Amino acid sequence: MLTDNDLQAIGLTVRLAGLTTLILFLIGTPIAWWLARSRSAWKGAIGAIVALPLVLPPSVLGFYLLLAMGPQGPVGQFTQALGIGTLPFTFWGLVIASVFYSLPFMVQPLQGAFEAIGDRPLEVAATLRASPVDCFFSVVLPLAKPGFITAGILSFAHTVGEFGVVLMIGGNIPGLTRVASVQIYDHVEAMEYGDAHRLAAVMLVFSFLVLLALYTRRPATDQAI
Repeated sequence: MLTDNDLQAIGLTVRLAGLTTLILFLIGTPIAWWLARSRSAWKGAIGAIVALPLVLPPSVLGFYLLLAMGPQGPVGQFTQALGIGTLPFTFWGLVIASVFYSLPFMVQPLQGAFEAIGDRPLEVAATLRASPVDCFFSVVLPLAKPGFITAGILSFAHTVGEFGVVLMIGGNIPGLTRVASVQIYDHVEAMEYGDAHRLAAVMLVFSFLVLLALYTRRPATDQAI
């Protein structure tokens, strides 16, 4: 059986992943749309920055976020001026770090879905006097729905599996920043291999189900796009 601390860590992980995915939908969609439609000379650089967490060691990303959000960092000074203190070792610090770390898992599937739509549907909508906003919500979103589903699943799952970034930013505070991956680490460090095995098995089953959902729906996604 899972311990109370395990259940608490799982609940915190689900909350973190859900909130992170929601925020990523809000900020990742316009970024992906711009990358899919823009011909700007900055497109390559912006795309590389978005994809950076794919190749950057999590500890490096966590370190620089820790500096930025710390007492002497620009973000930390701003949050202190607002009277909310600093963000490291808080739940909201984890959220911000998770948004950066999972950003490419939201943006890249959406960008691919937007690019696959092409110009023709948008041109037809424009001839019917649809405004750009109407065109996006009535034409683009329905056509890109498979991409949104894939992006949401990948972002949620990737956030659930975080370790290095959340440990750097959040530390290991029970009920506040101790997520499932950190809880497994604690069990192993304390040589509680039975508890570690049970919690790791839950994570393993979750990861398999995520991949199963993605691979079983891929043909339908490709057809829709």
